[in-house]
Amino acid sequence: MKPRFLPLLCFVSAITSSVHTHSHEDRVPLDYAGYPYQAVYPGDNEVTANSIFSGITTFAKLPWVQCLTKDNDTAFDIAFLGAPFDTGTSYRPGARFGPSGIRAGSRRLRLCGGYNVPLEVNPFLSDLKLVDCGDIPVTPYDNAWAIKQIEEGHKALLHRPAFSPLGADALTGKPLIPFALDGQNHPRIITLGGDHTIVLPLLRSIHSVYGPISVIHFDSHLDTWKPSVFGGAPSEQAAINHGTYFYWASQEGLIKNGSSIASQHGAIRTTLSSPADYSNDNASGFQRIEAREIDTLGTDGIIKKIRETVGDQPVYLSIDIDAIDPAYAPGTGTPETGGWSTRELRTILRGLDGLRIVSADIVEVAPAYDTNAEVTTMAAADILYEVVSVMVKTPLGRVIN
Repeated sequence: MKPRFLPLLCFVSAITSSVHTHSHEDRVPLDYAGYPYQAVYPGDNEVTANSIFSGITTFAKLPWVQCLTKDNDTAFDIAFLGAPFDTGTSYRPGARFGPSGIRAGSRRLRLCGGYNVPLEVNPFLSDLKLVDCGDIPVTPYDNAWAIKQIEEGHKALLHRPAFSPLGADALTGKPLIPFALDGQNHPRIITLGGDHTIVLPLLRSIHSVYGPISVIHFDSHLDTWKPSVFGGAPSEQAAINHGTYFYWASQEGLIKNGSSIASQHGAIRTTLSSPADYSNDNASGFQRIEAREIDTLGTDGIIKKIRETVGDQPVYLSIDIDAIDPAYAPGTGTPETGGWSTRELRTILRGLDGLRIVSADIVEVAPAYDTNAEVTTMAAADILYEVVSVMVKTPLGRVIN
């Protein structure tokens, strides 16, 4: 007995064959790859608006690579990696859904092609290989184990060799050598949080490759509180949370704390337990830019202050979405009014052009408190768009003297 669906299969086959006989000018075939791993820098009239809402939601429609499992030998230059952890938060939970929310907010980043006009680069069509590695599997039941999972997951990616060679310095033409302690060229990881506790295991991973590192930290809170002050440290594990991780990072020697090179907070506007919190912050190796200083310094003054603080050494960049005022980014765990606008923070990030950012994160995005218009997750995605644009423009190496 003949199957009744055979004519339908033939009809579909005929249509499929017909589709593939058309030229690109007539019709875009179903197997058209709009976003290959690597692409020649496009000229005018490239295809845009190409069904960016379809398919698996990765960051900015980058290729999904299962970096921690079956693709654990794949090389890349910059990877986006989720760390869905929020059991170190002190106020509103929900940042475990941050990675998926940020990816959703990034879907339209390449709607018009992805070219960054102020920075004059398309980070997605550079010579570097960018991928989305998915999420680290993080337990919600055991903070100590979760922190270990995050550190080991990040290390598994960071310790690989980068896909592309460093090449030569753009200004001098001289060959570059890596900053890493092992003399190798390592990839850069952009982590999607997750509450800010995740930065402690991330800095432990960074330290294993680069040693003590300077940090640029955008946040409304200091996050250098002593555990005896922030939460009271009723147990060893409770002492590690999203308000104390920089204290522990400093105690462990993960942060560079010298007389000439220091780390920098930006957008600070928190209340304090007392002025002693600032003394502790100083001892942890940080200088501060209060959020209100934007009214007197402006974005140019803030950029200048950051660059003077961290110098020309490699830096780690950590961004709490609550650096932005809750009018522009309500979907966060501990909102504070009086913050910067999305436009101001993006301007400041573009002002970091030329800095050697070894890796970065954005944290505390909690989509449950966002609006239906996804303003917080879109802001987070756009912030990372500026970060990755700066990264692709500046190789992570120094000139041989």
